[in-house]
Amino acid sequence: MNIDYIQLGLALCVGVSLAAACGFRVFVPLLAMALGVRYMGMDIDENLAWVASDAAIICLGAATVVEVLAYYIPVVDNLLDTITGPAAMIAGAFVAAGMLGDLPDWAQWGTGIIAGAGAAGTVQLATTAARAGSTGTTAAIGNPIISTAENILSVIGSFLAIFAPLLAVVGAILLIFVTFLFLRKIRAIIRKRKEAAAATA
Repeated sequence: MNIDYIQLGLALCVGVSLAAACGFRVFVPLLAMALGVRYMGMDIDENLAWVASDAAIICLGAATVVEVLAYYIPVVDNLLDTITGPAAMIAGAFVAAGMLGDLPDWAQWGTGIIAGAGAAGTVQLATTAARAGSTGTTAAIGNPIISTAENILSVIGSFLAIFAPLLAVVGAILLIFVTFLFLRKIRAIIRKRKEAAAATA
């Protein structure tokens, strides 16, 4: 099997970038991938070419609208976080693997699961923590702001993944790094609060 490693690297950048965007919204990157395949000739595993069909695009478009609007409904947004966590990782694995159709199946899906699901899951953890923090400190008043930021970042991330994959993957790596720092900060705050509560008990 002859593999163009430059093309493979670009495909991996596209896949991981789309996967990271899945951490913000599950269906926006999937819809972006479907439109890219349909109208821009993006390469995708032939077994997943159905994603660019009329039925798939219509379903993904409807799901995108429902998901985006649902995050503006109080309580529902926090409930969605518990559901979209696993869904984001599945979507991340799917988009990453879909871009790597030139690889053997084991490498294609192994990379998709490790890189794609990992990127999506990491970003999703940060968004969940941010929304939980907003709910606790602002009584959910600040949640629409977080939802709007997530929507924007998902669209921008998906756009860059298709049109500027190298820039997008750098952004995805930076985002994952910032996410780790953010989660570490959250854990430190929680630990200090527990220690303070234990000291006053």
